[in-house]
Amino acid sequence: MSVKVGSVLPFTVVSHVLGIAASVMVLVWCIHFRGGLAFEATNKSLIFNIHPVLMLIGFIILGGEAIISYKAFPLSKEVKKLIHLTLHVSALILGIVGVYAAFKFHNESSIANLYSLHSWLGIGVMCLYGLQWIFGFVTFFYPGVSAGVRAESLPWHVFFGLFVYVLALATATLGFLEKLTFLQSSGLAKYGSEAFLVNFTAIVTILFGVFVVLAAVSPPPRVNDANSYSAI
Repeated sequence: MSVKVGSVLPFTVVSHVLGIAASVMVLVWCIHFRGGLAFEATNKSLIFNIHPVLMLIGFIILGGEAIISYKAFPLSKEVKKLIHLTLHVSALILGIVGVYAAFKFHNESSIANLYSLHSWLGIGVMCLYGLQWIFGFVTFFYPGVSAGVRAESLPWHVFFGLFVYVLALATATLGFLEKLTFLQSSGLAKYGSEAFLVNFTAIVTILFGVFVVLAAVSPPPRVNDANSYSAI
């Protein structure tokens, strides 16, 4: 099926710009305001800082770029398929490392694990994302199924992929809210520059996700058959 919302190009361009902006903002937050990143440190907060950076840049943004890769690059279908697959697995790996950083921070700080809605949804999203990647790999890449089965599976693969991605965005938003609430409870100024930065980073992240979804459901540019990709 196809949703007629106009040319895909403006949506992909805006997505790239918003992705860069969100990446810069989360790095400024975690490095400038929160002190930096480290897997080993006496200041355990530096370990936690790896979590939002990898979850946003590695999972949300790379995952979004993977979704729009079929629409964003004027390449052959097979090359775009490989880019799509590689970006998704990179996002998954970096997301797993980001989750590990959160567990490491909790364990070394004597904080309980998996007590919040953010953490519950996060684990669920990672599992669904992994299952979605495995299904896509087996069905569309290797060993691959018949053309008829691929054609029938594609709309469901796209729909479920967007569902998981929207759920990931909601989980990330909850994560920003949860961390900012903890910081403000510890004395962070509610109307200070750091609080505003965190809130605006969350807003830019949501907007990035919106434009990724718009790009995914918009008609692809008209190209030759070798490079074509059916819209959702």
